[in-house]
Amino acid sequence: MIEKSNLIKEFFEKGKSGDCPVYDLHGHMGPFYGAYMPYPEPEEMVKMMERAGVRMLVFCHHATLMTTAGNKPNIEAVRKFPDRLRAYCAVNPNFPEMLSEDLESFEEYRDVYVGFKFLADYHCVPVNDVRYEPAWKFADDRNLLMLLHTWGGSSFDGAEIVRKAVEKYKNVKVLLGHSCHGDWDGAIKLVKDFPNVYLELTAVLDDRGILEKFVEEAGSERIIFGTDFPWFSHHYYIGCVLSADITDEDRHNILHRNAEKLLSPFLNKDTF
Repeated sequence: MIEKSNLIKEFFEKGKSGDCPVYDLHGHMGPFYGAYMPYPEPEEMVKMMERAGVRMLVFCHHATLMTTAGNKPNIEAVRKFPDRLRAYCAVNPNFPEMLSEDLESFEEYRDVYVGFKFLADYHCVPVNDVRYEPAWKFADDRNLLMLLHTWGGSSFDGAEIVRKAVEKYKNVKVLLGHSCHGDWDGAIKLVKDFPNVYLELTAVLDDRGILEKFVEEAGSERIIFGTDFPWFSHHYYIGCVLSADITDEDRHNILHRNAEKLLSPFLNKDTF
């Protein structure tokens, strides 16, 4: 119950917790055509993160995902705020020559990248398509993170399509962005069947009771906090985790412990 939780009390009184930092592993950056976002630039985003007690955001810039700008915007933002930001290297399978260049230069930016981001529904290429294989193999060889946009029933990144990919790559830490939204059972089954797969909360928390279902059936150690920031508010998402019918131990796992474990190979100890 809320009144019995010291963690919730601290968040409500202070707006953040000293003992429970927040790591957001699903973010974006920059303007987006046709959408108004008041804080899309890195300087503004870091200020908003500070207000909500978000220690680190792992993101992929809109320009890198939706244009042929390449990953330069990701690199510049992380280099400007190396203690608050890390990036996913964007993969657009429709431009294989760009992916080849990114893989060749990846080691140069190990202080920037923690892995890759696929946006299969938007690029209209299934996540198990041969055009993604260079990124999958690269990530598998190096135990990198892979943030997948996933959506229930999608022919590009629904649960069964994702299964075909993760069956081949057991060393990649796969984050199910949106947790196969709507196909909650399909997402949970993936987590149960593959120890390297994690549920991620962006857009999940618009359905009451789903977080509790995830914790009960998959365990809080397999759930990653994410928001799509700056699309959505950190305070809203943190509030959803705090008000869910789960324990403070679960909240600690979801808000920071699981992310700290996943990010530890990519960060200096002083970052935590």
